[in-house]
Order: sequence, then C-alpha cells, then structure tokens
Amino acid sequence: MKIFQKSIKLTQKKRGFHLITPEIMKAIDAEMNVQKGICHVFIRHTSASLTINENADPTVRKDFETFFNRAVKENAPDFMHDTEGPDDMPAHIKSSLLGSSVTIPIINGRLALGTWQGIYLAEHRARPHRREMLLSFIGSKR
Repeated sequence: MKIFQKSIKLTQKKRGFHLITPEIMKAIDAEMNVQKGICHVFIRHTSASLTINENADPTVRKDFETFFNRAVKENAPDFMHDTEGPDDMPAHIKSSLLGSSVTIPIINGRLALGTWQGIYLAEHRARPHRREMLLSFIGSKR
C-alpha cells in the first residue's frame, strides 16, 4: 500500500450544493492509477463543506439548500462574526454541520459509491468562491 496525494481546484460555484463526483473521478484515472484502496477528500476552507448523497434528482440539492438556509439564517441578531458579510457565520456553522471531508473506497480503479450516490460540494457563501481540495489515496496501483 502506498499513499498518493493530489490538490485540485474547482471552478467557482455559487451558493448551493454541487455534484463534484466527476472531478474526483478524474483524479483517480491515469495519473493516480489507484486500483483498490481509499480516497479521502478534504476541503481546505471553513465556509464550504462536503457530503455524499443522492446524485440523480437535482431537487435533492435544492432541498438541501432550502433546509440549511432555513435552519441557519443570515442576519441572525445573535451572530457576532460578520467580518465578510451576513453570510459569514452562517457559512461556518453550515460547514461544521456537514464536515470538511468524505472517505470513499476505491474498487477496480473506481469510486465505490452506491448507484444513487454522489459527492457534493456545499458552497455556503453567497459570492462564488474557487475551492481547493486535497485528495489522498491510500491503496495500490496496477
């Protein structure tokens, strides 16, 4: 077993839940060539997060956004941290609720996600940001 790492930058995305499975899968291909093992995806930011959920119906992503915006409201009078605007503290809370990483097994060079599973980037800031992720592969090559 060996450890391989790669940093990737995603294109800017607006607030919402965005499927990023294809970007992760590209990193496993010829360059990494990991056949079996584990893929750990870590986002290097405190106002965006990662999660795994339904990848087929886009209304799931919209419902996630609706839920999080209702649960953690902007301009809440109790929040003091607003250095970067009214979405600053809500973005940090949402990020902490979902988390900064996901781990997926790799089988035969592919992510072993279920039929209806995909990896989401949850962008919690109103203004689009370019996000960086560190991918760590623990496994064996061909």
